Amino acid sequence: MKPIGLLGGTFDPVHHGHLRLALELYDALELAEVRFIPLRTAPHRDIPLADSALRRAMLETAIRGEPRFKIDDRELHREGPSYTVDTMISLREEVGDTPLCLIMGMDAFRGLIGWHRWTMLSELVHIVVVERPGADRPEDAQLKMLLTERSVEDPTALHHQSAGHVLLASVPMLDIAGSRIRSMIAGGRNPRYLLPSSVLALIRQHRLYTHH
Repeated sequence: MKPIGLLGGTFDPVHHGHLRLALELYDALELAEVRFIPLRTAPHRDIPLADSALRRAMLETAIRGEPRFKIDDRELHREGPSYTVDTMISLREEVGDTPLCLIMGMDAFRGLIGWHRWTMLSELVHIVVVERPGADRPEDAQLKMLLTERSVEDPTALHHQSAGHVLLASVPMLDIAGSRIRSMIAGGRNPRYLLPSSVLALIRQHRLYTHH
């Protein structure tokens, strides 16, 4: 069974780094689809500058016409902080035994032990860690153990069980950050080509990020 890829984030705003990464992983892991999961309020991050409805609208316009991408906005409808484990539990209830691949960067993986009920995640999903060249591997003993016990190198292993593996994926990543786009806009500079033109049009229409 082809796995479903899950990419969470504030998407404040969504940009070509997110979209290109999703497509690279769709191909490399032979996923059924990639679902973008916008966070309402992230426990570990600053509150998004754009509100939930606008961040969802930016995602919607960014992936229009791309059938391999979907939006899953369940976190936007849930009160309180967006804990990944709660989202994965509710997804698992819906998809049955379909494999789920939670996509995260190495930075997020290195901080995983600070996540709410993080040890449950590997019972619910496969974890796909995107490595940037030269990024440090985790120092933490529990995460090293997780890698030792659960790492696979062959992406097809993710197709054969619903959860439980960790895959370190090296795919090309565009070095684009939402913070850079926001500060460019706040400084009156043009972030064209860093994000879809339809997303930039929405940002301009709603005068987003003009004050930092």
